[in-house]
Amino acid sequence: MMKCTKCTSADAVMRAGFIRGRQRFFCKACDYHFTDNKALPAPERKRHQTTISDVAKVLGVAPSTVSRALNGHSDINSNTRQAIIDVARQLDYQPNLLAQSLKSSETKTIGVVIPDIERPFFATAISGIQQVVTEAGYRVMICQSKESYDVEVSNVQALIASRVDGLLICHSRETQNFDHVKPLACRGIPVVHFDRVSNEVDSAKVILDDWNGAFNVTEHLIEQGAQRIAILAGPESLLISRNRLAGYQHALKRNQMPLRPEYEVHIEFQPEEAVAALDAWLALPEPPDAIFAINYTNAFDLLVALKKRGLRVPDDMAVVGFGDEFMASMIEPGLTTVDLHPYRIGQQAARLFLEQMRMKENFQPRTFVISGDLVIRQSSLKGKGNYFKLEI
Repeated sequence: MMKCTKCTSADAVMRAGFIRGRQRFFCKACDYHFTDNKALPAPERKRHQTTISDVAKVLGVAPSTVSRALNGHSDINSNTRQAIIDVARQLDYQPNLLAQSLKSSETKTIGVVIPDIERPFFATAISGIQQVVTEAGYRVMICQSKESYDVEVSNVQALIASRVDGLLICHSRETQNFDHVKPLACRGIPVVHFDRVSNEVDSAKVILDDWNGAFNVTEHLIEQGAQRIAILAGPESLLISRNRLAGYQHALKRNQMPLRPEYEVHIEFQPEEAVAALDAWLALPEPPDAIFAINYTNAFDLLVALKKRGLRVPDDMAVVGFGDEFMASMIEPGLTTVDLHPYRIGQQAARLFLEQMRMKENFQPRTFVISGDLVIRQSSLKGKGNYFKLEI
């Protein structure tokens, strides 16, 4: 019980608001105002999150008063509001987002599932996503599958259980069953596919123009005088792998060059597989004089392996990749490749999500195609006297 600091009476003391963050009192016996000079009690160590009730208990006010003050209601005295804000800060109060989402039916959070955040392509795509959705007031939760179907399914289930407002996903190499991203499994939340997509799901999609990109790369090699062009393709189950292979094949047919099965190798993008394919090609009676690696990291694997075998790039073997990462311009000779514009891909995927949130049931899923740009560097310029000088 608080005693008056002037007359020491206790029965006549009543609360009289706050001043400079301190509880203010009034003694009716001697008509005197005073404040409690004791410091606010230190927050107890708790394993649970501080609640509005915890803040209200410290100040001796109703939880509804704390709630109104933190939400900026005009019926709360400015001194009282400031005191509540100060105590909430001291107790490290954080809003309960789940409770808010139950009330508003939105969490202002989107989930993003990618195969590997360490790859620059996906990291850059996430930057594009975050730039767009942050401006619209959304947060981003990122999960990576590490190219595992089971982990991807688990990621999707966890994000949905967290009540995300939408799901942006690029599938793993292993994914061939897409039930986990179909409307029933996702409880009707918006789904946007990007890069590695599924045609089984009626969703908005952002894809690369893989066919034309591969066609242009192969045409470039032919223009440089390459006669025997091999392709280091990815898993046959991947749509992007099939599309890039088709673009490569069409360029050969258009230039009346034979399709040689021994020059087409499918791998899981592992470095040792790329090197094994190179050795198999070099052992052929007619080895290729150019290699198109549909994954830029495998193009780097090939460059290193060719250096170790004493072969010059591009004079003995031209090499091109797909995906223009910063290393492509740093090595010597620079790697010819296709700039896939991952930042733009992420931005467009995010815009499709926001459009779907605005239009709700009136949204019509569509596919947005982004064209890559051929970036020509020395690794494919045959007859120019270039050679690979990267020190290992």
